[in-house]
Amino acid sequence: MLLGDVVAMGAHKYGDRAALVFNDEQISFRALHGRTKRLANALLTLAAPGERVAILSQNRPEFVDAYFGVPMAGMGLTFLNYRLNPRELSRIIADAQVSVLLVEDAYAVAIGQIRAELTMVRTIVAIGDGEVAGLADVRYEDLLAGAADTDPGVEVDEDDLAWLIYTSGTTGMPKGAMLSHDNLLTSITSWMIHSTNGVASDVALMPFPLCHIAGVGVISNVLMGVTLVLRRAYEPLDAMTMIDRYGVTATAFAPTMLSMLLQHPQIEEFSLASLRTIAYGGSSMPVETLRRAMARFPDADFVQGFGMTELAGNVLYFDPSSHRLAATERPELLAAAGRTMALSRIRLVDEEMRDVPVGEVGEIVVRGDQVMLGYWGRPDANDEAFAGGWFHTGDMGRADEQGYTAIVDRKKDMIVTGGENVYSKEVEDVIYGVPGVAEASVIGVPDPHWGENVIAVVVTAAGGTVTEDDVIATCRASLAGYKKPKRVVFVDELPRNASGKILKRELRERLT
Repeated sequence: MLLGDVVAMGAHKYGDRAALVFNDEQISFRALHGRTKRLANALLTLAAPGERVAILSQNRPEFVDAYFGVPMAGMGLTFLNYRLNPRELSRIIADAQVSVLLVEDAYAVAIGQIRAELTMVRTIVAIGDGEVAGLADVRYEDLLAGAADTDPGVEVDEDDLAWLIYTSGTTGMPKGAMLSHDNLLTSITSWMIHSTNGVASDVALMPFPLCHIAGVGVISNVLMGVTLVLRRAYEPLDAMTMIDRYGVTATAFAPTMLSMLLQHPQIEEFSLASLRTIAYGGSSMPVETLRRAMARFPDADFVQGFGMTELAGNVLYFDPSSHRLAATERPELLAAAGRTMALSRIRLVDEEMRDVPVGEVGEIVVRGDQVMLGYWGRPDANDEAFAGGWFHTGDMGRADEQGYTAIVDRKKDMIVTGGENVYSKEVEDVIYGVPGVAEASVIGVPDPHWGENVIAVVVTAAGGTVTEDDVIATCRASLAGYKKPKRVVFVDELPRNASGKILKRELRERLT
């Protein structure tokens, strides 16, 4: 099955039922199918099957069109995180060799700053009604207006590239995870096997940005006839308003989002009683936050998913009955990420790819049809990621005798703040460019609101003068806002082991 088949099936089964609600306007499943077909046909006048089409936008219906319409044309949809700065966007667009760029008008200025660098981009399509100052070659609505509402007739294989999503890289250059139609559909099928959502009855709220792998849930919504309430971005007061207004029955939160909602001063002004399923993931959930959420929503089923972009979604699932067990008899389970899902296999292994004993920590490695095709243009990274025939997640976990797996560390010092991944070396490389910095180490420390905060530990060069503002300002100019340090700590020297490696664990212990 292909992504184009999903939206066709949705139109056939659910017809005039609302597929999307955006700014109080409804788009039916039938209309969504038509929009995706017109987008596919329009793109075939601008690019050829096998090329990449990128989108830079906050959440809106056009992003959902692209989820299905770009792969329907035999092209790879490249996701651009709108929180990145122009320099970072330019590098990703160039690396993906993007031919067509869909840009929401809110980001026209950012793209205008780098337009001369985007030599492979032949066409820019403007989304929205705002001013784009001559940047765009065509408006999205005009592009679709001139396209046919018919099957594009392109031969597409299940193993063809459908989505290309870039993840942060340890060397500072993000890597593009290549996800096929089969990867994505296997992922959502596995989730649906475990899901308690009803068919053609649920109303879901999407708080995550559609440029995140969490958007894979949109595919299952279309298959199951779920109406999706779409908002441009997450804001807790708005989310609570939408839940009560539309009788939202299911939603998903990053831990930070859930914490913001629970702490909102107006939460008791809302009923929120329609919620039957609350999913969470994206980063580790503070146990106290989960306890507060379960107390506030005692009648809701809580579920957790653990996965990553390279896996097209989740491979561990923490089900409602396990949450209830944790709340009553086994509180230690609240720290677990779940058990292996139906269509994936995981192992916890040591450095020699040997299974570690129950209760011991090992790296989580995965096999299954949902595992990505590989990293775009990175054979070196692929050799490392698939060493031993399994995909190496880089996450360290510990499993008990019942198969509940807890994530205990990140092998490559990844930091997760507000549901976004930050790799320490990328930030360190920028800090080393600050005059007067001799050494720098970047770590994540727990935060009840953001999950983790990015902290920079800096050694000043002899005779040099560096301030916290110097470091943060330099990072702000070169990196997305969520990657810059929240705090800079100055020390005389960094702790190291006998071989000279910086002991980041010791730094975390000092600053936690």
